Amino acid sequence: MRILVTGGVRSGKSTHAEALVGTGPATYVAAGPSPDVEADPDWAARIAAHRARRPSTWSTVETQDLPPVLREAEHPVLVDCLGTWLTAVVDAADAWEQDSDAVHALVLDRADALVSALSSCAVDVVLVTNEVGLGVVPEHRSGRLFRDLLGLLNQRVAAACDEVHLVVAGRVLRL
Repeated sequence: MRILVTGGVRSGKSTHAEALVGTGPATYVAAGPSPDVEADPDWAARIAAHRARRPSTWSTVETQDLPPVLREAEHPVLVDCLGTWLTAVVDAADAWEQDSDAVHALVLDRADALVSALSSCAVDVVLVTNEVGLGVVPEHRSGRLFRDLLGLLNQRVAAACDEVHLVVAGRVLRL
């Protein structure tokens, strides 16, 4: 089973995704750059709270290279969050200021590799993402680029999933 869980910031989407995975052995994938928790104590507290509520049977992997994790998984996988993964992909290529077509090609190439690995994964996978239509995106070039890229990424991943769940204010709508 492959499920994409989407919603706005602090909608409850990660909590819902964790419940879908359950309490047995699983791999939690922090899919993006590790934030500077020393510079942002509020972010550090949020990460600590997320870690504390995960079952002890879960292992954590912090990586931007998602396809190998999916191909090698022996237990259900929870990927959180495609928005941070997308940011990491564009950051790693130093591509925020590049030509929009080149950035789109880079992200769609990475999205295709992710979808291929997701489609062949032998275990259940739950992916968390932000729904760009529900969030505040700054109206500058990078903000618009992020919104457009995440929208395309979400569409590609959703097409490879069995279900999509929209979470708003902790309530779940299965699409």
